[in-house]
Amino acid sequence: MTSLDPVLDKDGVRLVVDGETATVTLTNPARRNAQSPALWRALAEAGRALPGDVRVVVLRGEGKSFSAGLDRQAFTPEGFPGEPSFLGMARGGDAEMDAIIAGYQEAFTWWRRSDIVTVAAVQGHAIGAGFQLALACDLRVVADDVQFAMRETSLGLVPDLTGTQPLVALVGYARALEICATGRFVTAQEAVTSGLANLAVEREQLDDTVRDLVAALLAAPRDAVIETKALLQGAAGRTFDEQRAAERAAQGRRLRDLAGVGE
Repeated sequence: MTSLDPVLDKDGVRLVVDGETATVTLTNPARRNAQSPALWRALAEAGRALPGDVRVVVLRGEGKSFSAGLDRQAFTPEGFPGEPSFLGMARGGDAEMDAIIAGYQEAFTWWRRSDIVTVAAVQGHAIGAGFQLALACDLRVVADDVQFAMRETSLGLVPDLTGTQPLVALVGYARALEICATGRFVTAQEAVTSGLANLAVEREQLDDTVRDLVAALLAAPRDAVIETKALLQGAAGRTFDEQRAAERAAQGRRLRDLAGVGE
């Protein structure tokens, strides 16, 4: 753990920057890092606060669990103080509800930016919103005690925090549907074999493993990593010939940059 002063430390979220690496930590282990609208706003603020020279962002949760998901206070009639209650949202118009949920989703979107690589270090429970937050990152390293679950359907809801697309992309439609519809736990071994996680290690090795991965990610030149990430992110939406053309264009930019030749 770094001892550097945090750039941000509020509402259960702490952002610390150490050169080209930033660490975003969920800091409410007593409640298993349960999530709330205030936490989501803090996560979105952390994304906006990243210095431009940060290349890798690590997301982690303090304590035994990464995040047990949405704080159950959201389902009470009063909800969170000063926040729209779920019952209140249901009584509002479609446009109002859409705007509120879109605001919540901002906490989960910036992790996919092409100029950074994001790594979730996940231990214990990652349920519902916690699962979707881990899915927001590019890479996931999990402890052997990890338990992923998408429990929204058991509450009569759907996953709405941007997790459905990456889940399908990682494990395929049929497995994604089964995971979401049943709400069952996905363990570390299945997470790796299904493509949901990149690595699974013993709990006490999680921090060191993530540190080694970050070092490996930083070893390559930044612009090459940015171009490669953009190529891979767009591959599913392109035809084979379109991807070939995108590769040629990206490589041309890299070669001109290396040769010091302007476009």
